[in-house]
Amino acid sequence: MNPTITAATARRVLTQLRHDPRTVAMLLLVPSLLMSLLRFVFNDERAFNHLAPALLGVFPFVVMFLVASVTTLRERTTATLERLMTLPLGRLDLILGYAIAFGLVAVAQVGVATGVCAWLGLDLGGSLWTVLLIAVLDALLGMALGLLVSAFATSEFQAIQFMPLFVLPQFLLCGLLQPREQMSQVLHWLSDVMPLSYAVDALGRATASADMDAALLTDILVVAGCVLLALALGAGTLRRRTR
Repeated sequence: MNPTITAATARRVLTQLRHDPRTVAMLLLVPSLLMSLLRFVFNDERAFNHLAPALLGVFPFVVMFLVASVTTLRERTTATLERLMTLPLGRLDLILGYAIAFGLVAVAQVGVATGVCAWLGLDLGGSLWTVLLIAVLDALLGMALGLLVSAFATSEFQAIQFMPLFVLPQFLLCGLLQPREQMSQVLHWLSDVMPLSYAVDALGRATASADMDAALLTDILVVAGCVLLALALGAGTLRRRTR
């Protein structure tokens, strides 16, 4: 790993995003707009306090998955990645460069969404910094999975089609719509292997109490481990020559 090359890769990705204001607007504003819509749909502060913490992780996860999968696929299909891989650039440098760039975007995205939720009346009984950490990890997880998925798609439309396979099952089984303990045994087992389940559990605990107990720490470590695993698998899909 070369820190200079990694930083240069992150700068390149951030520069590309800066020249695409519509994508930047979507990244920063869509989660906040969706949270605002949720608040006025229910028009009930108690229901909003129940759902908003979990969605603070779900919305960035979905948005970053879409943006990362499409952006990375575009670089694969235009042979940009192939040209980059001919340089003295390691896979780890490339992957970490993407992670740093999208991680900075995720911090801004989650910060704006959390601020909007607080303004809308979200009652954070726990630590704001813990909530931000978990939400950023969720966004990074979406980014890492999007990077991985881009290796199996041949067009941007096909990359979006992977969303029902990688995202929607996690959304349905993460405990947002129905407590996982009340699901059938098979569905509960499936939810146990889906990282978004641990993210939703962690956000629920982090907003309910300021204590960093063992269960909360375990959930955070599981999500962070899934991010690293997805990045490692994504690195394995990078080839010196495209198909």
